[in-house]
Amino acid sequence: MSSQKKVLVPGGTGAMGVYLVPELLKMGYKVDVVSLDDHESDNESLRYFKANFKDENFVNEILKNDYDAIVDFMIYGTKEFEEKHKKLLESCGHYIYLSSYRIYAGDYPITEDSPRLVDVSDNAEYLATDDYSLHKARGEDTLKRSGFTNWTAIRPAITYSKRRFQLVILEAPLVVNRALDKKKVVLPEEAREVQATMSWAGDVAKMISRLVLNRDAYGEIYTVATAEHNPWGRVADYYKELIGLESVWVPKEDFLGILSDNDNKHIRWQLDYDRLFERIVDNTKILTVTGMKQSELTTLYDGLARELSALPAGYRFPVDPRGERMDKYLMNIK
Repeated sequence: MSSQKKVLVPGGTGAMGVYLVPELLKMGYKVDVVSLDDHESDNESLRYFKANFKDENFVNEILKNDYDAIVDFMIYGTKEFEEKHKKLLESCGHYIYLSSYRIYAGDYPITEDSPRLVDVSDNAEYLATDDYSLHKARGEDTLKRSGFTNWTAIRPAITYSKRRFQLVILEAPLVVNRALDKKKVVLPEEAREVQATMSWAGDVAKMISRLVLNRDAYGEIYTVATAEHNPWGRVADYYKELIGLESVWVPKEDFLGILSDNDNKHIRWQLDYDRLFERIVDNTKILTVTGMKQSELTTLYDGLARELSALPAGYRFPVDPRGERMDKYLMNIK
């Protein structure tokens, strides 16, 4: 029987997963990836399963493989995770749960002990929802109450890669496509001088890979991010220099009016309760447990330059229909 350790990575073809899987293979693990898309493997230690990891029949079957570790990139609502966490924890030696730095309230520098929005917010309407920043924190609480100790929760900051390019709350379909189309983007003036933390997915993947089956990480929570931070205005300048993206800074309410469909509150909360917070990270805890150094991490400018230059010629991300509203807004302010 093979002594090769086995790791399951649900959602392993996303922004972080595409870098984590090669790291795990280099470390000698046998890796199984679950994805909704078709993928071919050219490595005998890597298998892809085209399936929905939220299909209970599939999950029950694949967990029979007795994985040593599961690095779970799936997104679960609070109730959904409460219902399935025990099965996941029982089925492997080490379970890594994807949380988010968005759980933090506005205190900085951010450490793992910084206040969480779910604990300190006084917005009753917000707390009554299962917003991303809330269900991630509630998932951590589920793990803490579980009675198990074979888990680790990770809180990535904004993480960019070949799959994702962010600017305030804009994503690649607006950021990259509009640059290629010689169109401007609209951004909220209130964010221009606010500090943001953006980590290269390759660095985050190295951090995660060194947590896998690391006994010192069991029962612990880590902010997996760089300590570098930049004001959003500087991030916008980087995109301008690298791909020619022009930005127009407008009042926040105008910006939200362009992006919101029927006044989607989650967009406002993402802006008010994250992107307009000073996001300055103290990453001492993750560097210590992984043996990494901040000086080894990729700078934002270099990481964006690498990933943007690697995009295939003529490549377009799926169209974001809100770009049309941005066009109309820009025409009206000329």
